[in-house]
Amino acid sequence: MTLEGGIEYSKIAEIKGPLVIVDGVDKASYDELVEIQTTNGEKRLGKVVEVGFGKAVVQVFEGTTGLSISGTKAKFIGKTMTMPVSAEVLGRVFDGLGRPNDGLPDPIASKFLDINGEPMNPEQRDYPKDFIQTGVSVIDGMLTLVRGQKLPIFSGSGMSHNILAAQIARQATVIGSGEEFAVVFAAIGVQYSEAQYFKRSLEESGALKRSVLFLNLADDPAIERIITPRVALTVAEYLAYELGMHVLVILTDMTNYAEALREISAAREEVPGRKGYPGYLYTDLSTIYERAGRLRDRKGSVTQMPILSMPADDITHPIPDLTGYITEGQIVLGRDLFRKGIYPPVNVLMSLSRIMKDGVGEGRTRADHMEIANQMYDAYSRAQEVRALSEIVGKAGLTGVDIKYMDVGDAFEQNVLSQGVDENRVLEETLGLEWNTASILPKNELNKVKDKFIDQYYKAS
Repeated sequence: MTLEGGIEYSKIAEIKGPLVIVDGVDKASYDELVEIQTTNGEKRLGKVVEVGFGKAVVQVFEGTTGLSISGTKAKFIGKTMTMPVSAEVLGRVFDGLGRPNDGLPDPIASKFLDINGEPMNPEQRDYPKDFIQTGVSVIDGMLTLVRGQKLPIFSGSGMSHNILAAQIARQATVIGSGEEFAVVFAAIGVQYSEAQYFKRSLEESGALKRSVLFLNLADDPAIERIITPRVALTVAEYLAYELGMHVLVILTDMTNYAEALREISAAREEVPGRKGYPGYLYTDLSTIYERAGRLRDRKGSVTQMPILSMPADDITHPIPDLTGYITEGQIVLGRDLFRKGIYPPVNVLMSLSRIMKDGVGEGRTRADHMEIANQMYDAYSRAQEVRALSEIVGKAGLTGVDIKYMDVGDAFEQNVLSQGVDENRVLEETLGLEWNTASILPKNELNKVKDKFIDQYYKAS
């Protein structure tokens, strides 16, 4: 990225963590790009995060290691950070700041867009609808992802959320529309081995040609983690609203993003909020999540699946807690299911897709979709109650119907929930598996489904 012009200052007052404080600044604005030049001529990029009283606080993207107060210069460029975008970004791999990471030259840019995006006019927003098939039964069947939705995955450390993220990225598609579909995948603060897994997974499946991959590694500076999701969403918005594509954005791991925000907030000596996170964490997260959606006069859409690992599996931790307020549901991965070896280990009773009802049904998926999903919820919930009861009274103390419900719980986990990492199930197959599981119960127990659907799909043993 070449930067022309600007005002140069050479009076560095202090260097603190990722921050450089420049003195004697009379013309600077918030979010303005700054080029830091070291004594040996090396150039680093930063942005203004605070300005006033003749001082400007600059966050340096590449970190401040090796910088000294004397001899360092700061050139204020007079513009915000932009991302070069065009159709050529598809099939490419970038680092966390949007620089090519695949050995190929910079893509030729059609335009340069501000990475902070433009706020969507609420009056112009279109309601999310239209089913996105992920090929993962538990999501398609019970936690349906809808075009324009924000549906996060809440996981715990060491669980299979990254494997699930890569599977969704490979398999996701809008069924029967014939419209172009793209995936923007942003890995935030991940290990090198995880980054290579994501890259290899998309390459080997051929999905990379319709994907854009941003890789921010764990050893990259914290400030870069703040930029990565914004750069990724800028590309997604261009593909959606300028090129008319349907874009699924997967952001993993948003916990690393929030940790970076806390680190920088502490360096700026801001008053901490819950668990040391800045008080504006909710507002900051919303500037990312609210960039999903559909616009009434535009063909494309941006759908988001942020993934975050809950520290100590605590769903009340500030990051999942605030994320749940902003997004339209959540997919929660359960530690008990993970220990059983079930993949994906989705705890459906703690999970919810709030706008599933608007994306399924006749004319969208299948007329019985919502009802069989509700029946599965009801049956699996009852199965969990019966399992708890059997531990107290023993299996001999259960009624015949209770035992049927236990069988339904086992069948649901083994057939509907469990599937292979590379297994891509179409919706018909998923709904068929749900009906097979529901058919273990007597017909009179199926109280969430209309009789006409029971007559059509119930499989008597």
